[in-house]
Order: sequence, then structure tokens, then C-alpha cells
Amino acid sequence: MRFLIAPDKFKGSLTASQAVEAIARGVRSADPSAEIVSVPMADGGEGVVEALVTATQGEFRVTRVTGPLGEPVQARYGLLGDGHTAVVEMAQAAGLVLVPKERRDPGKTTTRGVGELIREAVKTGARRIIVGIGGSATNDGGAGMAQALGYRLLDAQGREIGPGSGALADLDRIEPGDGAKALEGIEVAVACDVTNPLCGPKGASAVYGPQKGATPEMVARLDANLARLAEVVARDLGPRIADLPGSGAAGGLGGGLVAFAGGKLGPGIDLVVEAVGLNEAMQQTDLCLTGEGSLDAQSAFGKTAVGVARVARRHGVPCFALVGSIGEGAAECLDAGLTAYFPILPGPMDLDDAMARASELLGAAAEQVARGFLAGARAASRRSAGCE
Repeated sequence: MRFLIAPDKFKGSLTASQAVEAIARGVRSADPSAEIVSVPMADGGEGVVEALVTATQGEFRVTRVTGPLGEPVQARYGLLGDGHTAVVEMAQAAGLVLVPKERRDPGKTTTRGVGELIREAVKTGARRIIVGIGGSATNDGGAGMAQALGYRLLDAQGREIGPGSGALADLDRIEPGDGAKALEGIEVAVACDVTNPLCGPKGASAVYGPQKGATPEMVARLDANLARLAEVVARDLGPRIADLPGSGAAGGLGGGLVAFAGGKLGPGIDLVVEAVGLNEAMQQTDLCLTGEGSLDAQSAFGKTAVGVARVARRHGVPCFALVGSIGEGAAECLDAGLTAYFPILPGPMDLDDAMARASELLGAAAEQVARGFLAGARAASRRSAGCE
């Protein structure tokens, strides 16, 4: 039997690679002779660097960049096994996890480090860059990133504006500077799983600003500042990003990558499926096992388990998901592609205990699922033989 194991991370418990190892351990307990193909996955947000580098046998790199508060941080990015694709996570340079709760202020945080991270990736010789933009602490529309790439964002006196969304109120004009050439000839693919525009009631500031520390009074100012950025970008550079679906992702970084890096926004899971060669791996597979921390109605819209299941369905392969928790509307994922889903908890359990034992629980659940599948396959084989 050939098993394809393609889970996402279990956030706070297991990386995608660790989840693969746990599931594989369970499958081998059920069938020591099983052929196992391991493909760690991600949906394009946090964890995408590890998933893509591991799945393609690439290499990790670490560099020092400007963090969201202006202080230096160590950021990891990756070079994929194809030799010409790099992958970066904005969360490594400007993520909410890098900002202590008491210091969260989306009017001050910057994406400068994201631009520095992209420039480092370019230095490796990469001709294609995949950018995962989940988990941001910022709301500057990619202005800091643009400055790091070489664009000049100037006030009415011709001075560079400062960091953060608050400084966009002073933006008078944008000069391409060296920025227009920084990514010349390089394809930038942006893993974007939301359709929020840059501005307005469904925009970056209104929807995501409060998660990053914005008060209701701040939201109005932040939205006005992003509207100003969009106006100046349209006038000086051409792209119209104010209402572009997905431009509001990651505090407007989605729009900034379009405006300043020629980025193409697309579903993160689709970019990952292509990069790891999941369609090719799915061939000749008897069962696909995927999984992630939780499954609910929202999982049907671009999350890893359902994205993997859709690929499996195209190849006629059953796909089971092993999940930490099952939320409301999870059954919608069955219509979206999953064959079945199974919780890994054997019963009521303290959350901290469950997270600490995640590898053990995932492996045990995988063993039982594999045993059930194998029993069904053997029964079907016997029936088929009896009919011949």
C-alpha cells in the first residue's frame, strides 16, 4: 500500500514535518511494509518556509533584518530544491509574534524587514519568490518594504517619511529610486487567502487593525492613511490597489507587494501544491492522509486539509484528515473534497496536556485510521477475487 502523508502544522504543537513523522509512525505500526511518501504542507501563511524547503529538499537561510518595532531580528527564509525559487514569510520579519502585547501599535510597526528579506532572497540568485503574508503586526500597506527595496516615500518637503502607518499621513509623493529595478526580471508570487480590499469597512484597518492593538479611534486614521497611500501609488506608479481584492491582507502588504514588487496575489494552498509537486506525488497513491490543528466551516475556503483533499479527489484518491479539534460546520469540508475526518483526541483532555502529547496522539490516531483502511482494502480484495 502506498500512503501519501501531507499535513499542515498543528499550531503551537507540531510543525508540518513533525506531523508527517507522527502520522508515518502510526501508519508503519499498522503496516510495516507500507510505502510512505512524505510531503509537509502549508496554506501559505506561517510555516510555509519550513514546509516548502523540507518537501523540496531545499535549504534554509537566516539573515538579520529590521523587526516590526525597528529593532533587529533574525529571520529565516528558504531556497527550494529547484534551485531558482525562494520562499519568505512576512511573519519572520514583521509578525505579530515579534511584538509584546503591551507594545502593539499598528500605527508604528513597519514592514521594512520584509523588503530586506526579499532583497536577501534575490542575492541568492532566485528568479521566483513566494511570499507568505499571514500573521502580520503591521498596517503600513507595505510602505516600509518599499523603502527597503529602494523606493523613496517623501513628504511635502522632500524628506523620507518615517516608519509605520501613522507616517503615511505625511506622504506627498513616491519616487521609484532604486526600487523599480530591485526585482527586475523576478516573479513574485504572493500567498494570499483573503479577499479584503485595502480600504473601507472590510479593509485592512477595520477588519484586522483591532487584532494588532488598534483602538476604534485609531482605525479611522489608519484607514485614511492607507487611502492616502493608494491615491499616491495610483498617481505616481500606476497600480490601483484601494479596492483590489486581497490588497488588505497583512495590513495592506498584499497591496504593497502588487504596487512595489509586481506581485501576483493567489491562494496560498495553490502555490504550495504547485511548489511541492503534490499532483505528481498523488499518482499511484492508495490513501492520502492530511491534517491540521482544527477543522471547521472556514477550512473549506483555502485551508490545507481541504486543499490537499481537492488534489486527491482529482486523482481518485481517498483523503482522510486527522485534526486536533472539530468545529462548527466541519462537515462542509466533506463536500469540498475530504473523504472523512477524525479527531486525534481519545476523549476529554486538558488543552495543555493535549498539545504536549500531540505527536503521540496523532500517531495513535493515524495507526487506527490506517488499520481501518487496510481492513476495508483487504475485504474488497477478497470480494473481488471471489467474483473472478
